[in-house]
Amino acid sequence: MRLIKIALGSVNPTVGSVRSNIERCIAMATEMSAAQATVGIFPEQVIGGYPSEDLVQWRGFIDAQRAALERFARETSESPTVWVLGLVVSLRGHLYNAAAVVHRGAIVGVVPKEKLPTYNVFYEARTFSRGGPGLRDEVFGAPFGDMVFEFDFGTLGVEVCEDVWSPDGPMRRRCYAGAELIVNISASPYRMGVMGTRREMLATRSGDNQCTLAYVNAVGANDGLIFDGGGFVLQNGRPMHEAPRWRQQWSSTVVDLDRTQRLRTENTTWRNDCIDARATSTLPRIERWTKPTTDRAGLAYPAPAHGSFFLPSPAKARGAREEFCEDLLDALALGITDYFEKTKAFKGIGIALSGGRDSLLTLLIAWRSVQTRFAHLDDEARRAKTAELMRAFYMPSRYSSDHTSTCARTICAELNVPFQVVPIEEAFNREADVARTMVGGELTGITQQNVQARLRSLRMWNWANTTGMLFLQTGNMSEKAMGYTTIGGDLEGALAILANVPKTVVIYLLEYLLDVHGFEGIRLTLSAPAGPELAPNQKGEDELMPFRVLDACFHLYAAEKLAPTEIVEALTSMFPAEQPENLRAWVEKFIRLFVQSIYKWVQAPLSLHVGNLDLERERALQLPVVETTEWTR
Repeated sequence: MRLIKIALGSVNPTVGSVRSNIERCIAMATEMSAAQATVGIFPEQVIGGYPSEDLVQWRGFIDAQRAALERFARETSESPTVWVLGLVVSLRGHLYNAAAVVHRGAIVGVVPKEKLPTYNVFYEARTFSRGGPGLRDEVFGAPFGDMVFEFDFGTLGVEVCEDVWSPDGPMRRRCYAGAELIVNISASPYRMGVMGTRREMLATRSGDNQCTLAYVNAVGANDGLIFDGGGFVLQNGRPMHEAPRWRQQWSSTVVDLDRTQRLRTENTTWRNDCIDARATSTLPRIERWTKPTTDRAGLAYPAPAHGSFFLPSPAKARGAREEFCEDLLDALALGITDYFEKTKAFKGIGIALSGGRDSLLTLLIAWRSVQTRFAHLDDEARRAKTAELMRAFYMPSRYSSDHTSTCARTICAELNVPFQVVPIEEAFNREADVARTMVGGELTGITQQNVQARLRSLRMWNWANTTGMLFLQTGNMSEKAMGYTTIGGDLEGALAILANVPKTVVIYLLEYLLDVHGFEGIRLTLSAPAGPELAPNQKGEDELMPFRVLDACFHLYAAEKLAPTEIVEALTSMFPAEQPENLRAWVEKFIRLFVQSIYKWVQAPLSLHVGNLDLERERALQLPVVETTEWTR
């Protein structure tokens, strides 16, 4: 047996906090080394924080990362553990997103990322150059480029994030060059459903390349990107370890590298492919390192905890509903937590609570953020923290109902969130009168609705500016896509929590939270039709279309890029009970309002990204503000 212990360190870095980030790594490395880790790994760009975007254009930022890496090497010089951690390096006019290998105080080598994503929320090719087969150079006095590292425990290959998402990534040739253990350091953002995809993809890469694959992910939120942390160790396709997610921590497992070699020997297809590659391809160079690594004599064979190699683990897996909801709620709560803590600009959190679904879910997510941040306290202490850090305001006009007032008041009492009623009726009358004198006549119905929304936003901003609190925007993605929102009104806030969460998902999450917590405020809110209460008897589905149809239109048009006729065809199969003429009318309405509302998106606040399709023009769906739908006819 050739046993090694692999430690995965999910670190929560802040962009630009080079000193603090490396101190977190050093503290975690000290614990890993004390636990006799053979290899300890940290996430992509953990030193400078990810995504650093155009901050990498500042030479001082790059120099600070080199100094931090050298500090890490010095402070771990007495440790026999081999370390892998991510940073940005500058070399001959190029910037590289790279992984550094450190051992006993020395930088053994630096390997650049090869696959640079420039899609969805990523823009790496804008600033970074890519590595490639056969690249050989030197940086920091250490080898730089395409290489594998030979230690006394075996041969190590390292790569960065996107490299593993391509079946033709560097892993293949590094395994052909002899790498038995591949380490992938990542900063891979959370998105709905990503865990299943990530788990399956990593198992496939490990199996295809007949290697032990160790993957570690960053945790935390930077701007609107949310990283769920965790990690995996897979051996020749077999899952060996899955690290906890959503918190800064490290975990470890033991693997037998002799098993990887034996399975390679048995796999004739892999061996033949390897021979062909050696004859025809440029393989990485081998860097031999002779200093001894961690003593592995005391490691125990990685036998199943439940004592059987043939029977499944008795551990109960989470159901699909629970996994989906808990992951999404954790992501959104972490987005609030890290925005609040990393900016260091706010003293608490405020929400304009309407008694409707969106503001209710936003309140519950903010409450979850507080509960998670202070999980170490007892129940009463957490309730006190909630009252200290959170505020909710209900601002009724003539159209507000007793029902929504009761909903808002009830949930705040249940959560212990301070609640204040601030009527806007008098201000609404004054502002409407002023507006009438400006237009020389009566206001439109839409204008009267927007006056109410803008008064509420103005009051929230005035309160937030005076108190130093974080004003959360509460609108959902479906209504944002249709322009069913007010510039200067409910589109306002410092951070948009649900801006990339469809309305059907908002309702689904509330139903789940009702089952989990049993809050009466949730039950009351869900008992009435959704509507903004800006005019008599408003119902959102009456003014737009059924939410399930709306969200289907959004996906088919904005994600699948289907033409209107194709969308109607798809909807006909999805909703056979709906009249075809209704479906056609809804599709036409959706596309018209969608295109007309793009100008609103660019004025919306920073939003949390939790899906593959987001309405933030700078990061995801990049559409011209000025466009027409003429091509659809």
